[in-house]
Amino acid sequence: MIRGAARGVVVAALALASVLAAASPAVADPVREREYWLADYGVQRAWSTTRGEGVKVAVIDTGVDASVADLRGAVVGGTDVSGVGSADGTRPVGASSEHGTMVASLLAGRGTGTGSGVIGVAPAASILSVSVALGGPTPGARDEDAQIADAVRWAVDNGASVINMSLTRNSLDWPESWDRAFLYAYEHDVVVVAAAGNRGSGTTEVGAPATIPGVLAVAGVDRSGAASFDASSQGITIAVAAPSEQLVGVAPGGGYVQWSGTSGAAPLVSGVVALVRAAHPELKADDVVERVLATAQQKGQPEIYGRGLVDAAAAVTAEVAPASGKPLGDLEEWVRLYRRAPVATPTPEAGATADPAPTVPADAAPADPAADALPTVGALRQVGIPALVLSLFAGAAAALSVLAVRHFRRLLRRE
Repeated sequence: MIRGAARGVVVAALALASVLAAASPAVADPVREREYWLADYGVQRAWSTTRGEGVKVAVIDTGVDASVADLRGAVVGGTDVSGVGSADGTRPVGASSEHGTMVASLLAGRGTGTGSGVIGVAPAASILSVSVALGGPTPGARDEDAQIADAVRWAVDNGASVINMSLTRNSLDWPESWDRAFLYAYEHDVVVVAAAGNRGSGTTEVGAPATIPGVLAVAGVDRSGAASFDASSQGITIAVAAPSEQLVGVAPGGGYVQWSGTSGAAPLVSGVVALVRAAHPELKADDVVERVLATAQQKGQPEIYGRGLVDAAAAVTAEVAPASGKPLGDLEEWVRLYRRAPVATPTPEAGATADPAPTVPADAAPADPAADALPTVGALRQVGIPALVLSLFAGAAAALSVLAVRHFRRLLRRE
């Protein structure tokens, strides 16, 4: 079953008086203020070079609501491969229909004005919305594996140079139809970014598509930069890590949500890839990936952090030598070697399951033992994204309430 890589978390619902903001211009926007990664991960510094102009990023997810203010003008095309969505891929589908809009807002949100609303890592990049049915059985939906294969091909054929996949199978293996689809992406110089998955849902090891050679697999860390116990899986295919906790995003209809999961870490990295592609349009996909890997802030324990914490400014501006080979592995070679081998379950590379899985540091134990784990893509199911809507109410006094939730539900809509 295929799931999205988001998890249940303790979240905060904010009610802040718009009249207070209007009366005091110095008061920061409560939504933008929560995007700590913009400063901490070099995103704002990278913007002095580029904001992602001219780059198309395909978001293969539950559909992106292009009508929300924070994404106005961001979605330039799309399609539905689920069989139950709209022709342009902008009608959210599936049991976790909010997921795609939340993911897209972190990647290429435009905000709602100067310093307000959710702004993505690559706010000038364009989004292609490819809707798939995730989060549980969806009446009338097509075969999940076929949806993913078709989604990847459509994205490539329609000009995407980056593909974001915030979903996981929660298993190492993948169907042969994905071999052909992902090879098609690589042959057309497309960078594919995928979420590693969430431990909170019982996924201790990275699952496909993050296990596929050539895919830029993203792990999650908390605000301090330490491995997220619940909102990140671990494995030898992890490439880099990015924030996966205390994230804020936009839900269909315009509500703001606070959420956690590598579903959110992946679009942050996809945004960085878009910035690199915009700043260095001459680079091939392998060299783009090499810039992201070589400039990451090393943390050790590559099975947990990969090459380290992504650094947007360094990825865009640092001097980096061209890739000497395929930095994320060679899917074509893997297919040649392992699809012919008499084994029931293929693995991304030789010995991938032989080494014992590393242990997340004890000090990374979850503060909330009831929190769920990372989503999977096994049967096109997405990890439910428990979150609360952060809304602004005219005339309301500032107040903060903390709630523990297990299932994504909308409490309020922004007016």
